[in-house]
Order: sequence, then C-alpha cells, then structure tokens
Amino acid sequence: MNDIMTAKNLNLWYDKTQALKNVNITIPEKSITAFIGPSGCGKSTFLKTLNRMNDLIPTVRITGEISYNGQNIYDSTVDVNELRREIGMVFQKPNPFPMSIYDNIAYGPRTHGIRSKVKLDEIVEQSLRDAAIWDEVKDRLKKNALGMSGGQQQRLCIARALAVKPKILLMDEPTSALDPISTLRIEELAIELKKSYTIVIVTHNMQQAVRISDNTAFFLMGELIEYGETEKLFSQPEDKRTEDYITGRFG
Repeated sequence: MNDIMTAKNLNLWYDKTQALKNVNITIPEKSITAFIGPSGCGKSTFLKTLNRMNDLIPTVRITGEISYNGQNIYDSTVDVNELRREIGMVFQKPNPFPMSIYDNIAYGPRTHGIRSKVKLDEIVEQSLRDAAIWDEVKDRLKKNALGMSGGQQQRLCIARALAVKPKILLMDEPTSALDPISTLRIEELAIELKKSYTIVIVTHNMQQAVRISDNTAFFLMGELIEYGETEKLFSQPEDKRTEDYITGRFG
C-alpha cells in the first residue's frame, strides 16, 4: 500500500501555546486512519493541518512539513484552493448550506467552472449515491437541505465533499452529534468509501476506531504517542500511556 501523506517534525503554536509537538506520521492511501486521544490533545488541530485549515487562524505558526504526493503542502507555491479540493473535510456538526439539496452538491463543481446541467446532474447523483443517500433524497432535490435530519445532513456534507473529486477525506468527529443508527450508517459509508478514497477520522469514540479504522494514532498533550495497526494498538499497545487511555484509566 502506498503512502499518500507524511508529516515530518510538525510543530504548531497558537500564539505562545504549543499545540502540536514534533509529530511524525505516514498515512497510507485507500485506508482509514483514526486519531484518538482525550479532548484538547491536538488530534483535531493535527487533522486541520493536513489541508491547511489552520491557515484561517491568524495566531497560528507551524514548523516542519507535511508532504502530499511528494510535495510539501506548506510550500509557498501550493495553491491552497486546489489542495482543499483534493483534501476535503467533513466537520463534527453537519453544516449544509441554506439552499436546496441539489445546489449543496453542485456548489463545489460550479466554483470549479462546471456549468453544464447534464454534467452537474451527473455529479449530484453520483455524489449522493456515493454517500449512500440518493434513494432518500432523489425526489426532493429542490427542497432546502436544512429540512433534512441530522444524519441525512451529515451524509449530504460527505456527498458535497465528494462532488469535487477529492483524493482524501478528513472527518472531524463526524458522528458525535448523531444518533446510533445514523452513526452506524456513516461508519458503513466510511468503510465503503475507502475503496476509492483515503480517509482520516478524528474520533472520541474508541469503539468506532476499532470498528472502522485500519491504523490508529494516539495523541496526548500535543504529542503523537503511538501509531500503528488498529488491532495491534488496541490489543498490545507498546506505550503505557496508550494502555492507560484505552483501558479507561484516564481521559
């Protein structure tokens, strides 16, 4: 399996506070990598460095590098819009645009210059199918997306991310605001999507990491403590701190 992203000696500060300390990790393509750890340990911060979402915060300073397909994404020549097209993001709380279901999905392709209705129809249907929600919404594509249930909205947001044909999908606790049935649907969807995409997911739910991920990274106080195959990390952790966390001694 090829590696698609590598972080080397990555450090991040919010003003004077260091939130990530010397993180080194390699993410294999077409797999699911989970980031776990207690609240405030740096896992979401690190996820956001992978498509430069932290650029939007004025006090952030980053050293080290993240290479994607062999290029450092923090290089000054990188087109950040193009980077975020290839590395999509789904947030903790579903955030559909206040417009129709159809327009939510067509939004990205339109901003990238696609105008043909035939082409847009095709992208909308394919993205909704890929996000396993087409059958539920195909008869109400013109209805406002805000009328959907939370679980449907989150799958819509996944479809919206897929519409611009990304290579990587970052998911920041995508099921924490959802009920158990919707959570299961998103998990099944993630497993299905890894055939075509690389998925990196932050989760506070260790059972979820066990159920769906191939590899798991455990973060603590801004440090990457342990990283490896999920099954091995949970059954035979190498670091005492990992063991303490997964057995519930803290966190």
